[in-house]
Amino acid sequence: MIISLMLFVTISQMRSQGISPQAEITTAKGDVEYHSQEAPFAGSAPIKVHFMSGSDDHDGYFEWRFYKEKVDEGNLYLVRHEENTDFTFTEAGTHLICLYASFSDGNEQISEPISITISTSKLEFPNAFSPNGDDYNEIYKAKKDYQSIVEFKATIYNRWGQKLFEWTDPAEGWDGTFNGKSVKEGVYYVHVQAKGADGVKYNIKKDVNLLRGFTDTTNK
Repeated sequence: MIISLMLFVTISQMRSQGISPQAEITTAKGDVEYHSQEAPFAGSAPIKVHFMSGSDDHDGYFEWRFYKEKVDEGNLYLVRHEENTDFTFTEAGTHLICLYASFSDGNEQISEPISITISTSKLEFPNAFSPNGDDYNEIYKAKKDYQSIVEFKATIYNRWGQKLFEWTDPAEGWDGTFNGKSVKEGVYYVHVQAKGADGVKYNIKKDVNLLRGFTDTTNK
C-alpha cells in the first residue's frame, strides 16, 4: 500500500511538471480559436493571442521564445518570462513560439513551436454604392476581401472639400448621411490612409458615386 501510494505521488508529480502550451487566438474579425503545436494558425492581422503553458505546476520557471520564420537564435525577436502571456501580432510572415520550462526537481522541457502565419495585406475600395434601402450595397466601405490592415483611416468629402464622415475600422464605412440626414445623389471623394502588416502603405484617393436610384434585381 505504501509503495503504491509513493508510486502514485511520483507519477502525479511527473504529470504536473509537464507543459502543453496552447494559444487562444482572437482573430481580426473577433472570432476565438484555440491552437497548439499540432494545429497551426494562418490568417489576417491584427490577431490577439493569449498563450497558456498548460502546466499544473505553477512554481516552475517559464520562458516564451518568439521567432520569425525559423527557430534559431538569429531569428529570436522576443522573450517573455511568465507562465502565461499575451501578444498582438501585426507583422506579416510566420511566427514560431516555443515554451521553455524548468521545474524544482531539475526537469527541463522545451515545446515544439506553435506556428502563427500572418498574411500579406490587401485593401481595395469600390467606385460606387447605393444607400436606397434595398439591403444591398448600403454602406460605402472597403471590399470584403481586405486583409492584414493594422492602421486605417478613411475620410469622405463632398465636391467642395467639406469633410462629411471619417472612420478608423476597415470593417465599417459611410452610410451616405451627414449630420443625420441623407446627402444628395452624386459624386463624392474618399481619401484612405492605411498600413498593412507587411509594411505596405496605402494612400487611396478616388471618386465615390452615390446612386440612390440604383436597385439590385439579382438579389430579389
